[in-house]
Amino acid sequence: MTTSNTPGTGDVDPAVREELARLRDSIDNIDAAVVHMLAERFKATQQVGHLKARHQLPAADPAREARQIARLRTLAENAKLDPAFAEKFLNFIIGEVIRHHERIAEDAGRNAVR
Repeated sequence: MTTSNTPGTGDVDPAVREELARLRDSIDNIDAAVVHMLAERFKATQQVGHLKARHQLPAADPAREARQIARLRTLAENAKLDPAFAEKFLNFIIGEVIRHHERIAEDAGRNAVR
């Protein structure tokens, strides 16, 4: 039987393994917090979608979206996070929100016809 010197095969310093586990636990906790925060955000945006549908407002609000992107870019810069990444992330979220708002409006329109 031969012993490999590649990481992950058992010959890694136990202190390194312990530090790696600690860091990964922290990452896992952050991921859980992000998921919960996104769930709360989408609960709020669903309420916005219903309000927009009741008042026949458009699903998208390009002026607000532009303000939010600019705001998030500034927050990202201050947090030492790549603002381009933050913008891509927010654009993905905005796209999902608009899709949800459109579906809510369609459902409201169908229910109004009944």
